[in-house]
Amino acid sequence: MAELEIIGAAQSNYVWVVRIAAAEKGVAYKFTPVRPHTPEVDAIHPFGKIPVMRHGDLELFESKAICTYIDRAFQGPALMPADPAGYALAEQWVSCVNTTIDPTCVRQYIVGYAFPGTPDGSPNRRAIDGALPNMQKQLPVLDKALAKTGHLVGDKLTLADINLFPIAFYLQRFPESKALMQEQRHLTAFIERMLARPSVKETTPPPPPKKA
Repeated sequence: MAELEIIGAAQSNYVWVVRIAAAEKGVAYKFTPVRPHTPEVDAIHPFGKIPVMRHGDLELFESKAICTYIDRAFQGPALMPADPAGYALAEQWVSCVNTTIDPTCVRQYIVGYAFPGTPDGSPNRRAIDGALPNMQKQLPVLDKALAKTGHLVGDKLTLADINLFPIAFYLQRFPESKALMQEQRHLTAFIERMLARPSVKETTPPPPPKKA
């Protein structure tokens, strides 16, 4: 059988999601670490975004589609609940994170620090400060959702948890979000449990290089 190849930058939250999903399934894969809009990515994604995947003749983009394929194509623990209600709830939380949490916490807040686009490279305070009101509303919602079982859906790991984890992990690295996260004890405990999983340990990206 052809080797699965996952392509993208290790630090990307969605690349990390796909790699955790593959590890949870016990799927061996080749990882090709490249940035967005490189030839390897542009050959698969029409808009040059990451992650992308290749498996034999099949090429896929979008992390949700890739994770669905990995879950359905390979043996191993299911990443989605078997019952219709549980499946729908997991889809609900994946969509919520992708359409609401990621745009606020990653594309606006974290990018404001990591890729500020300011003339002197200093943090983009307009983006960062603009994200904070929504983050103050969103993080308690996630905390409440995790309170009962420690998972977003049911009492075991699903793709919904995997999809959330990298964002929650990265939020601990920046001052305002770190302070907000300290108020979310269920979300903080969720991060610690995820960090203990072999799938996370073997896929955790290296820290970014320090700026000179």
